[in-house]
Amino acid sequence: MATSASIAGPSGSPSVKLEVPKPQKKRIIPGGTLYRGREGMWSWVLHRITGVAIYFFLLVHILDTALVRVSPEAYNIVIGSYQTPIMGLAEVALVAVIVFHALNGIRIILVDFWNIGTRHHVALFYVVIGLWLVTMIAFTPRHLMNVFGW
Repeated sequence: MATSASIAGPSGSPSVKLEVPKPQKKRIIPGGTLYRGREGMWSWVLHRITGVAIYFFLLVHILDTALVRVSPEAYNIVIGSYQTPIMGLAEVALVAVIVFHALNGIRIILVDFWNIGTRHHVALFYVVIGLWLVTMIAFTPRHLMNVFGW
């Protein structure tokens, strides 16, 4: 709703009405999230999260592999602790993270260097999700059969 004001001319001429719009309320962000983006933003967020996860995996992997030079007995104990069903499930999560990060990295390269990549970045994101799902659906049962001895 707007407020109006009238200004009368010097010799009784017709008045001019000015409409001043009221300020609108600030929109509330839908969906309970701070982010307003869609596929591109979620792709960016997931790429950063998976990158950090891979970094920490590599850090732990280098440290436990370096343990063999310090104490072979301690190395064998650590490697033995990795051969549990819980670590088998963690390996599924690791493969999921690495596969998504790799496929999304290819998507980023296509968006950056392909002249029509930016127009199709949403479709490319869904291609990444589809290929990731196909890969995980194929990998997970076969890996869990080895982990649980089915």
